[in-house]
Amino acid sequence: MLPCIEIETAPNPSAAVIWLHGLGADGNDFVPIVPELNLEGCPAIRFIFPSAPNMPVTVNGGYVMPAWYDIIGRDLVAQEDASGIARSATAIKEIIINEASHGIAYENIVLAGFSQGCAMALQIGLRFPHQLAGIMALSGYLPLATTLSLEKHPSNQSTPIFMAHGLYDPVVIPARAEASCALLEKLGYQVSWNEYPMEHSVNHEELQDISRFLRSVLIKG
Repeated sequence: MLPCIEIETAPNPSAAVIWLHGLGADGNDFVPIVPELNLEGCPAIRFIFPSAPNMPVTVNGGYVMPAWYDIIGRDLVAQEDASGIARSATAIKEIIINEASHGIAYENIVLAGFSQGCAMALQIGLRFPHQLAGIMALSGYLPLATTLSLEKHPSNQSTPIFMAHGLYDPVVIPARAEASCALLEKLGYQVSWNEYPMEHSVNHEELQDISRFLRSVLIKG
């Protein structure tokens, strides 16, 4: 299984958030965010931060770095590393299944990701055969979009999707994310679109919205 950092907000968690980092980062990247989230009223949560394997990344001159899949061009979608995406999807799904085997119901698991991690969260969550609590898609885009209509699973057709993006993002341009959001809405998904005056990052306002989203999908009844 992928190496992971785990943080529990209280003993005996009954919910989980699996948070996938972006290109060149690792599982440590979003660990500092947990104490900043207002999770009042939520059940005990296990936050899981996996680290991607190291691999050469074409767009960065073949430099070896943590990556969920290869990025072939700055366009992001003209040529996509479908086999790399599939390999990482298999590894990340093992983490989801492992949480379920330890007593956390699938419907209490949120799949989150930033940038390349966002792409993986959407790739996996929309095709996963058990209903998840929610999907957080931060500063990223929908990969392999042309196959989604054939591969999507009905279990997550109504799963809430939180999409967030910086208005000045030079890495994943806003138009790329907006097109992803539009396609998801066309396919009938419940998408909450949120944009912020920032580049390729996360700001305080977004953290507040993330907190609200997590409370909305994890507080039952």
